[in-house]
Amino acid sequence: MNQLEAMQIYVQVAELASFTQAATRLGLPRASVSGAVQWLEAHFGTRLLHRTTRRVRMTQDGQVCLERCQDLLADLDDLQTLFHTGPAALSGRLRVDMSLGIARHIVLPRLPEFLDAHPGLHLEISSTDRRVDPVREGFDCVLRVGVLADSSLIARPLGLHRQINLASPAYLARHGTPRTLDDLARHRLVHYLPTLGARPVGFEHVEIDTGEQRCLPMPGPVTVNNSEAYISACLAGLGLIQVPALGVQALVDAGQLVEVLPRHQAAPLPVSLLHAHRRHLPRRVQVFMAWVAQVMAPHLTPHKASPDADDRRAG
Repeated sequence: MNQLEAMQIYVQVAELASFTQAATRLGLPRASVSGAVQWLEAHFGTRLLHRTTRRVRMTQDGQVCLERCQDLLADLDDLQTLFHTGPAALSGRLRVDMSLGIARHIVLPRLPEFLDAHPGLHLEISSTDRRVDPVREGFDCVLRVGVLADSSLIARPLGLHRQINLASPAYLARHGTPRTLDDLARHRLVHYLPTLGARPVGFEHVEIDTGEQRCLPMPGPVTVNNSEAYISACLAGLGLIQVPALGVQALVDAGQLVEVLPRHQAAPLPVSLLHAHRRHLPRRVQVFMAWVAQVMAPHLTPHKASPDADDRRAG
C-alpha cells in the first residue's frame, strides 16, 4: 500500500465520517477504502477511527493524524509547484460554491482573466441557494451571502451587500407605489423561503431612528424557494421582493423592475469566504480566494469592524 494514497483516503473518510461517502467521492470500492485505513492504522500502530454500524468517528490519535495528514498533503501540493514561476505554476481542480447571482453577474464574467493567468487549473463551480457543506461535499471554498452560524469552518469576511425593495411596473400600475410603511397594508409580498412550509418572515426593514431590524407581516399569494423564481415572480407582477442589489441592477437599469421604499431597506447582508479548518491551504485555493476577494470588493461596503480583522470561525 502506498502511504501517500492511504493518507489521502484516510483524510476523506475522516472528513466525511463515512467509508461509503469517501468511496463514492474517490471512485473506489468501499473495501479498498476500508483496507487503506486499516493499513494506515497498522503502519502507525494506533487506532484512528471508532467504527459502528451507524457512524464513524475519530479517536484522539485519529484527530491528530487527520491534522498532520492535511498539512502534509497541502505542503506536498505546494511543493509540486514551488519552483514554477510561469502561468502554469498552479494546477489541479478547484471546487467552489457561490450564489447564482454572484456567479452570473460577477465571477463568471471575470473568470477568463483568472484562467488565462492560471491555465493549469480546472474549476468546478456550484451555484445554488442551498447552503452546501464544504467538508462533506468536497468544496475547497464557499462564497456565502448572509449571516453565518458558528461552526468549525474558517470565515473571511469580505464586506456587506446592500438589499433593495423592488416591484414590476405592471404591479405598481395596478396597486400603486408604496411611499411609507403604512402603505404596505394595501400591498402584497412574494415570500422567499429556502424550506417550503416554514413561516414567512414578512417585509424586513431597519428602523431609521434606532437602527433596529424589524419585520412587518404581509400577505402574498406566492412562496418560492430559489432566487430565480423569486425574481421571476416579481417580474410577473405578483408582489414586492427584497433582494441584494447586485443580481438585479441590470433589470432596474432596463426599467423592468422599479425600486420602492428606498428609506426602508432590509439590513445589508454580510458576504464571506469559507473554507475548512486547515493550517495550510493549498496555494491554488489561496490564490483563488484572493482573486475572488478582489473581484467582489467594488460591489461591497466594508464591515464596521476593522477591515484587516483575521479570519474567524463561522459557517
